[in-house]
Amino acid sequence: MAAPSQPQKAVYDAIVIGAGIQGSFTAYHLAQRHRDTLLLEQFILPHSRGSSHGQSRIIRSVYPQEYYSCMMPDSFRLWQQLEAEVGVRLYRQTGLVVLGPAGDPELEGCRRSLGDGQILDAVALARHFPGFRLQAGEVAVLDSTAGVLFADRALRAVQEVFRRHGGTVRDGEKVLRIEPGAMVTITTTGGVYQAPRLIITAGAWTGPLVEPLGLRLPLQPLRINVCYWREKEPKSANTGSVSPCFLTLGLSQAPHGIYGLPALEYPGMVKVCHHHGSPTDPEKRDQAPSDTDRPDIGLLSSFISSYLPRLETQPAVMETCLYTNTPDEDFILDRHPKFSNIIIGAGFSGHGFKLAPVVGKLLCELSLGEEPSHNMAPFAITRFPDTLQAVL
Repeated sequence: MAAPSQPQKAVYDAIVIGAGIQGSFTAYHLAQRHRDTLLLEQFILPHSRGSSHGQSRIIRSVYPQEYYSCMMPDSFRLWQQLEAEVGVRLYRQTGLVVLGPAGDPELEGCRRSLGDGQILDAVALARHFPGFRLQAGEVAVLDSTAGVLFADRALRAVQEVFRRHGGTVRDGEKVLRIEPGAMVTITTTGGVYQAPRLIITAGAWTGPLVEPLGLRLPLQPLRINVCYWREKEPKSANTGSVSPCFLTLGLSQAPHGIYGLPALEYPGMVKVCHHHGSPTDPEKRDQAPSDTDRPDIGLLSSFISSYLPRLETQPAVMETCLYTNTPDEDFILDRHPKFSNIIIGAGFSGHGFKLAPVVGKLLCELSLGEEPSHNMAPFAITRFPDTLQAVL
């Protein structure tokens, strides 16, 4: 938070709205490019109201979609660069197994994304990783590069380096109005700021921010249950070893996919979550969930009984997080169709954290009018018809 005595500057080279992991990396890249950058956040930092909090996220090379797998080497490199800059460990390599039916097209896409990805049948998987059990006709793709990102630590690190490069963070300032123009004017609860370029990375609050700019994006905030399941015989804490991360593709028991991370956050508890949730209003994010907001607990319990027999079948700890999904679950990374100096990064659909260093670089490049360093076609706003409305 800015000190009360800090003089409030009004004009910047760039303004970024939203200090989650995507906005923070965007600001980081701009500051490294010697652009005087303001990073605005509506809540007091740190907070748990959005999508970037928590101790852990999966990072992996494996992806069914080639455009994501092509971005991952760059992402790993940039995460390592940030680690070196702050001198703090941000990643633990654990490996990852992708579970699914043999011959599933997405699973085959994952195997191809690794070059010649290793396939494990039920016997090989149980031998390598005894905590997993496959069903008949199922296999696993092994990604040995994958692991766990320490999320809270990573967010603090990127904001620290941003400040070190001369960037300004102002938290506790909610944006009230955005006025387009050659100099975009941002009015917040704490002041008025101007810049020739604006990047909006406001997570679940992006839709309401861009509607007055004539843009109706198909963004659906979802409340996600983050569940931790106790090991029947806790071993990882005693041995120092951890199981791999995992995710599922194409399993009938998991229509939206299930993912898990080893026992690193809570000793003796494995994080296993459904990659889906209940539609929600982000302003009501902190309200206690009702039983109707937890339809996936039975699904997860059944999955654990079948696939993870070393875990208890009822969650020991339950937390919540926000996803902001697009209809196709691909990101939106694009210029405003009418105001080219307003850039939007949104709809990360529960799989954006690992790619945040690259997303930030791409949003930085777009804002500076440069040729993006990766294929942007999958992330264009124009893939959604009728998004541009009349500006009132």
